[in-house]
Amino acid sequence: MSILAAPLILGFLLATAYAAAFHLFFGGSGGRIVLYVLASWVGFVIGQLFGRWLGIDWFSLGTIHLLSASIGSWILLFFSRWLAAASA
Repeated sequence: MSILAAPLILGFLLATAYAAAFHLFFGGSGGRIVLYVLASWVGFVIGQLFGRWLGIDWFSLGTIHLLSASIGSWILLFFSRWLAAASA
């Protein structure tokens, strides 16, 4: 496994787990889980890039900035829930 593949897989797994927990807690249709997974992935990447740019090293796991990436994921999850509720 290459140096880039392991953090990428871990990031996608964590973001997917966040989306699954969010969907389990807030519920919704099958289409919502797809929205939540995509929002969580995008938020995780944005949070990771933001943490790397600012040099936030709290709760890092290798090259993954867990704190900033997780916060980014959760922010986009709540934002996507708000957008989906507003459009319904």
